[in-house]
Amino acid sequence: MNDDSSPAPYAENAARHAADRDRAAGLSKRIARLRLTIFLVGAGGLVWTISRGVTPVPLALCLMLFALFGGLVVWHTRVDARVAWFEALRLVNLRAKARRARDWHALPDAAAPDTVDLADHPYAVDLDLFGHASLYQWLGPAATPRGRTTLADWLLRPASRSEIVERQAATSVLAAEDDWRLRLEAHGVLAAGARQAEIDHFLMWAEGPDAFGRYTHLLRVVVFTLLASIWILIALHARGLTSVALWPIPLVAGIILSFVAAERLQSAFDRAGGGQDALARYAAIFEHGVTAPRTAPRLVELLDRLSADGHTAPASMRRLNRILGCAELRRGAALLHFPVQAFTLWDFHVLFALERWRLSSGRRVRGWLEALGELEALTQLATARRDNPGWAAPEFGTAREVVADDIGHPLIADARRVANSVKMGPPGSILLITGSNMSGKSTLLRSIGLNIVLAHAGSCVCARHMSLPDCDLQTSIRVTDSLERGLSYFMAALARLKGVVDAAQHERTDRVLVYLLDEILQGTNSVERSLAVRAVTRHLLDAGAIGAMTTHDLALADEEPLKSAAQLMHFSETLDADGTMGFDYVLKPGIATSRNALRLMQMIGIDV
Repeated sequence: MNDDSSPAPYAENAARHAADRDRAAGLSKRIARLRLTIFLVGAGGLVWTISRGVTPVPLALCLMLFALFGGLVVWHTRVDARVAWFEALRLVNLRAKARRARDWHALPDAAAPDTVDLADHPYAVDLDLFGHASLYQWLGPAATPRGRTTLADWLLRPASRSEIVERQAATSVLAAEDDWRLRLEAHGVLAAGARQAEIDHFLMWAEGPDAFGRYTHLLRVVVFTLLASIWILIALHARGLTSVALWPIPLVAGIILSFVAAERLQSAFDRAGGGQDALARYAAIFEHGVTAPRTAPRLVELLDRLSADGHTAPASMRRLNRILGCAELRRGAALLHFPVQAFTLWDFHVLFALERWRLSSGRRVRGWLEALGELEALTQLATARRDNPGWAAPEFGTAREVVADDIGHPLIADARRVANSVKMGPPGSILLITGSNMSGKSTLLRSIGLNIVLAHAGSCVCARHMSLPDCDLQTSIRVTDSLERGLSYFMAALARLKGVVDAAQHERTDRVLVYLLDEILQGTNSVERSLAVRAVTRHLLDAGAIGAMTTHDLALADEEPLKSAAQLMHFSETLDADGTMGFDYVLKPGIATSRNALRLMQMIGIDV
């Protein structure tokens, strides 16, 4: 654990793990050469011994060499695993360093999960929640598909206040556990090859019916009756208590039963084993996950969910692996399998063991994956908190207003970020932001929106202080036309705006609608746009919504309802002595007093 007052030393960690990896890789190469040498010497010695006539001492020496070779194989496997582990640790530290620097090209891609539909979401596209240089990419990546969908769901749907409080408490605990968090992410790197389709296949078996349905109980009775009959009759005949060997009768009956049930037996083994191969990749994540500190209510709940019948999820999975290992006799040793099956009905006992596991633990696997996914999502929020010790934990109050001191865009690097203080609300007012092109209006709206999303996900926020009510967020910032949906730019803007207005008219008792509108209805003439903007503003004010709007149209501030309701703020540009234009991105009170469109055209070579 590191001092929480400063970010973790990711670059130093990465260098240390790279050195550990290189040392382990060097040892692996030496073991490989030694393995080859011992194998060649042993094989050559065995050939020489056989050609000269087998004698005990040379043969024993050859067998010792082969035993040593086997030991080296085991050692080599473990050393290679350490190479992979150190490389995973190096990679996660480099990713953490890239997250801190907002080096997007050094981070994995972060497309929205397949289960997420962004087409009509009220703010996901406008606020860059997914994709390159997105909030999802900055927070991620999660190791498991469930972790990825959980984090996405938290960003897309605001949590209740009680849920937020529990997440904040859990992330506060996990933020102090640098080593634990990095190791969890490293285990995720090693488990990246697990396929969700295989896990879904396993869940179908784990949550499905018995292989033999309602005949399972009868099958148990028949199997144990046949098995008891075989061995009792063998014992009686061996002691001479029966003159005729009767044990072949139940033996043949058992063989016939085995052939009749073979297809269902194999299907059950395949369904259990196929998905378990993929799930086994998560074994180390589960093993590490259950060591999380139990010092926050949500963490205690998650760790309790990662258990079944007093056994942790990893212990239950190890038990399943042992059962499936017994099932491998059917394929791995076919010649031995037939006599074992005939005299013990082995496959049926393996099936019964699988069914007992499925009944005690199988229906909990989905819950284990969900709990692990939530633990991963909490870990990602905890990392954001750890890496940004100056960010605040948002406060949720009863006042119907959003107040933020020194709020900034969380996806902009610290060195380039400019913070501003804003207030939206109370109902009946609107924050109207004016300013010239490129001055920072849209960035400010996204800063507010992203921090509201982070707050409702249970994360810290990029601000010195932020208080807000329970709210639903609606935005209209980035509008694009859609050939697929047959929408022009203007119709797409109207559709997005209609979503905001409809949401404002939806009756709320304990939540506030917060809206962020950027240069709405740009695709129409100024007269109609002015009328439309005033009508939309009146709807939002009458509905009790709070929010912010940006515009280039300075005349709007002198027209009702904005004239009475608007809190005026603006951005401005700076002009150096040599005529170079710059921006300080500092929000100032009042309305903008300058425009720069013509100046910008001149700067790119268009003579106006």
